[in-house]
Amino acid sequence: MSDESKVMKVHLRTLGCRLNQSEIDTMARQFRQQGHEIVDDAAQADWLVVNTCAVTNEATRSSRHLIRELNRANETGQITVTGCYAQISPSEIGVMPGVARVVDNVAKDHLVSTLTGVPLEPFEEEPISRQDVIKGASGRTRAFVKVQDGCDNACTFCVTTIARGAGRSRPLAEILNEIRYLQGIGYQEAVLTGVHLGSYGHDMGDQDGIVNLVRAILSETDIPRLRLSSLEPWDLSPGFFALWQNPRLCRHLHLPLQSGCDATLKRMLRRTNQVQFSALVRAARESVPEMCITTDVIVGFPGETEAEFATSEAFIAEMDFAGLHVFRYSKRPGTAAARMRNHIDEVTKKERSTRLHALSGKMEVDFAERAAGQTLPVLWEHVSGATQDGFMNVGYTDNYIRVGCVHPRVLTNQITHARLLRYECDQMDVIPVMN
Repeated sequence: MSDESKVMKVHLRTLGCRLNQSEIDTMARQFRQQGHEIVDDAAQADWLVVNTCAVTNEATRSSRHLIRELNRANETGQITVTGCYAQISPSEIGVMPGVARVVDNVAKDHLVSTLTGVPLEPFEEEPISRQDVIKGASGRTRAFVKVQDGCDNACTFCVTTIARGAGRSRPLAEILNEIRYLQGIGYQEAVLTGVHLGSYGHDMGDQDGIVNLVRAILSETDIPRLRLSSLEPWDLSPGFFALWQNPRLCRHLHLPLQSGCDATLKRMLRRTNQVQFSALVRAARESVPEMCITTDVIVGFPGETEAEFATSEAFIAEMDFAGLHVFRYSKRPGTAAARMRNHIDEVTKKERSTRLHALSGKMEVDFAERAAGQTLPVLWEHVSGATQDGFMNVGYTDNYIRVGCVHPRVLTNQITHARLLRYECDQMDVIPVMN
């Protein structure tokens, strides 16, 4: 461990989910709080921190590849590895070149103070300027806020419960302070994240915890936009959709389905079925017009016959999602599904994945094109380039349609209304409506 008085250069990398992104962003703020410098170039760093993923075999391969890549870029830098892969396979990581320490998920929240030897200060006391934080967050205008960790579900395919442990919620006051802080340094949108976000508060005896959390954020902070990340469909209470009476809550729900076939869902130990899921989607759309609903789907789960896949594909099409995250089933150590019979070959999994990716692309276009002619609020997130006519600004509507326009000014980190014209090249062309 270095001298506490020395300013260290730190390079941060993450793989996987939004929760991992939230954690690495928090580490960046904490390192800066203590006066250290975040660098984009791994070769310049004294310390390198990698937040790994283990949700699939591909994710663990990517994690190993990234660690080796960082070591090749900087053979003298000390690499600290944390995250789900570090949790389930610490011995594999510990012997890799350049790895100085492996930090499990339980100790991850204290990783910065462990490296620096200096206790962390509360958010409101961090001596960081708005410009430094936004730059350090790679220009993002959305902040990912971790409100919960761990999961008490028992889905047979998932290694996350093993890697993250039991569900546990952050105190409400701590979350509110973080969001106020993030707004104060310039963020326009907060995205609530967690392994099992919908269970927020359950460990503290509040079965309506996620509803109460959202209400508290909307009433006790002034963050312009609030977005929810993935929510299990069985966690949503009847009063949940009333939250969207407040227009600051973005019209976007990500509801993991995993399969559209009841027989497959039963083997997965998913606590939903076609009837329940379709009723939830119908209620969402009836309560919140133009709600963007996206989902996760696993193809090639053990025992998934061609008939089961066809049933799943048809149900997914019927739900008319705005997009899919498609995963090929991956055997994960310690899970019940890994011990099941009738595993599907990789060729079949790839073919099924290709079919659903094509369906997802069509769904994305259809959802966006239905919004043509509307005027919607857009949070402008970055500039993708420039032409002789101006800057190529890119942003998202509140219901998560990617939009773009050429404008004489850089619009990054502004919320403006925009008239949606037509969908092409993976985004909607729009005309900003400036005040």
